[in-house]
Amino acid sequence: MATTAATGLTVQQWDDKFFTEYVQANRFAKYFGTNENSIIQVKQDLTKKKGDSLTYALVNRLTGAGVTGTTSLEGSEEDLASRSHQLTVDKIRNGVLVAEMEEQRSAISLRNAARATLKTWIMEQTRDDIIAALHSINGTAYGSANAAARNAWLVDNADRVLFGDAIGNGGYTTHATDLAAVTAGMTLSGDIVSLAKRIALSADPKIRPVTVNGDEEWYVMFVNSQQYRDLKVDLKASNTDANVRGKENPIFSGESILWDGVIVRHISDMNSLVENSGAASAPIAPAFLCGAQAVGMGWAKRTTSKQETFDYGDKQGVAIEEIRGIEKLTFGSGSADTDDLKDNGVVTVWTSSPADA
Repeated sequence: MATTAATGLTVQQWDDKFFTEYVQANRFAKYFGTNENSIIQVKQDLTKKKGDSLTYALVNRLTGAGVTGTTSLEGSEEDLASRSHQLTVDKIRNGVLVAEMEEQRSAISLRNAARATLKTWIMEQTRDDIIAALHSINGTAYGSANAAARNAWLVDNADRVLFGDAIGNGGYTTHATDLAAVTAGMTLSGDIVSLAKRIALSADPKIRPVTVNGDEEWYVMFVNSQQYRDLKVDLKASNTDANVRGKENPIFSGESILWDGVIVRHISDMNSLVENSGAASAPIAPAFLCGAQAVGMGWAKRTTSKQETFDYGDKQGVAIEEIRGIEKLTFGSGSADTDDLKDNGVVTVWTSSPADA
């Protein structure tokens, strides 16, 4: 007699596979990780316990020279200056209604019938939430933050914001005024990418690059389609003359460009961030140069599926839900964790973003 899996077990396996596949297929997935060396640090602590928030420990790098020889270390220790960020989770869910499914009465068949649609929805929702988090002002959606909130954020983050092609373009007190200093000609270039990297390295505290292969240090900059286009044009000569030949050359890629220790990653879904607030109403948009612990992503409950019967059995509803949160990680630069918040791992770079002619 053949052995069959219990319905509950089979559904659990479906849920686990669905969760794994949609997370791995996300455009930001290669930047997910569970430790402090990750650009998007993932935590699932609450999947095993109750609660509505997760705590991220943000530890600054040591900057002192230490001591040598017989010099006493006691009294010369550095303050670790650790801070924390509390990420709040909430329920997110959606469902579809499937009619006339008489030939597919089993729970798994119904779930499979809705699988592609629900997977696309949850992938897009997660992607959009990461973009919104990068663009947020101290936990508030950028579009909902008023002028006072934007100005306060700018003052606190003056060491990790760039307007156009020079640090001197900004006064770093009034956000709208500094946006208006970005001219139509200040499109993304290799020089701007390099300047953003230097800003990250000189910020106080420094924005830590991600370390790979032991000692390789990298940042990742997320850019929209217009910014990516402009950077490819700017670097065309460099890539033609000094880079590899063939399809591996960045000038043929629609995804990433490597420049000066920065992986510039094309995210077409950031195109919606363009706004006409540059000089003479020029279209401008933010790009985000990210180091370690730029964004926190936490689950209290991984994706689960449910089904319901409606209309005297004629229609079957299939839903998915999870409890999670996605936030840009920030730390207090004042006397407490939440005083004078700074973005922990992000340099926000505003450049001209003109549409294709």
